[in-house]
Amino acid sequence: MAVTTETHRLPVRTLVASSAGNAVEWYDWGIYTAFSIYFATQIFPAGNEAAALLSTFATFALAFFFRPLGGYLLGRFADLKGRRTAMLLTIVLMSGGSVVIGLLPTFEQVGWLSPALLVLARIAQGMALGGEVSNASAYLAEIAPAAHRGRYSSFFYISTGAAVLIASLLGFVLSRNLDKAAMASYGWRVPFLIGGVLGLIGLWLRRELKETEQFEDNKAKAESLRNPLMMTLKEHPKAVGQLIGVTLLSTLSFYTFFSALTPFAVKTKGANDIDVFLALSIGTVVFIALQYPMGWLADRYGRKPQMLVWAGAMALLVVPLSTLVRPGLINLVIVFCVGLGLYTAITSIAPAIMSELFPTELRGLGIGAWYNLTVALFGGTAPLVIQAVGGTVFFWYVAVGAVITFLVILTLPETKGVPLS
Repeated sequence: MAVTTETHRLPVRTLVASSAGNAVEWYDWGIYTAFSIYFATQIFPAGNEAAALLSTFATFALAFFFRPLGGYLLGRFADLKGRRTAMLLTIVLMSGGSVVIGLLPTFEQVGWLSPALLVLARIAQGMALGGEVSNASAYLAEIAPAAHRGRYSSFFYISTGAAVLIASLLGFVLSRNLDKAAMASYGWRVPFLIGGVLGLIGLWLRRELKETEQFEDNKAKAESLRNPLMMTLKEHPKAVGQLIGVTLLSTLSFYTFFSALTPFAVKTKGANDIDVFLALSIGTVVFIALQYPMGWLADRYGRKPQMLVWAGAMALLVVPLSTLVRPGLINLVIVFCVGLGLYTAITSIAPAIMSELFPTELRGLGIGAWYNLTVALFGGTAPLVIQAVGGTVFFWYVAVGAVITFLVILTLPETKGVPLS
């Protein structure tokens, strides 16, 4: 008797639509750090360039501390009203903040009103991103069959990588065609205004998304909960600790390679900004290309093996890699390709890993609150820390974080093929 094997067909249109909004969120977030070296002295007093850059990064870090609030409020909103509705709201907040930044008057024109408006725009974006990560992750995990959750999850960071690639390519094109004076004067505004346009595209793509069956089946449970944040601590303390432990290295990896290294390489190590943007773009192409294969590997062989390889390799390699951050395109390409290549071991399955830790009625809030608190503490401060303490100390700091995450991964159960609760 012939044996037939059913081949699962990915709902590519749905996956692209749900992930496209995430791309807009991360594009807006990424261009802030990528172009901070140009607009810092426009928004803050120009007399001390180092102080202006530190103030810009401090604003970046401040916005991160509104991510847990956004994750809590928008995560709970998603648990009660639906993932789709919450994802539409977050994209409006994020792209609106981007337009405000693109139109900001300079410090010379309006004084301290300029940085005040920047702070308000960044707070709105921080809250939006806090809700976006948790809700888009939950959406992708909930629409996926158990045996294919890794592959579905990989679309989350395919969109993230595409967004960062667009930001870095914009940096490359603009810095190559405009001199530094033009970049500081008006060039840095262009990508922020483009973010507003991308927001409209994201809204259009998400308008036809259907709500997940997981949410519909558990909506009444979510509505009946009292003090759900405390419930995550009382009933799921191990899951909270595991989420924080895995997110520790994940967020340090993201903001090391996608954010902190760009201004560090240019301002501290004297690398050519064009070389840095080009190297980041090449590394990001590698990052995007490996997402789906790594998601497939996790579905076939399990989550834990590749997560342990990632954390172990980061612990051993991040400090040696940091010695290559200096002028020269080739060594910068090596840094970004190795760092971002390793990072795909976790990013490809992050939505699955996080969603598998909490039941449906607590998933949006559980991920939103605890993931974003960890990101605020360790990711939002990364550009500020590397600028303040220097590269050597910072990269050892990342290595220690990798060791902690490795130990936490050892405590995780293998969830390959396990249905969501």
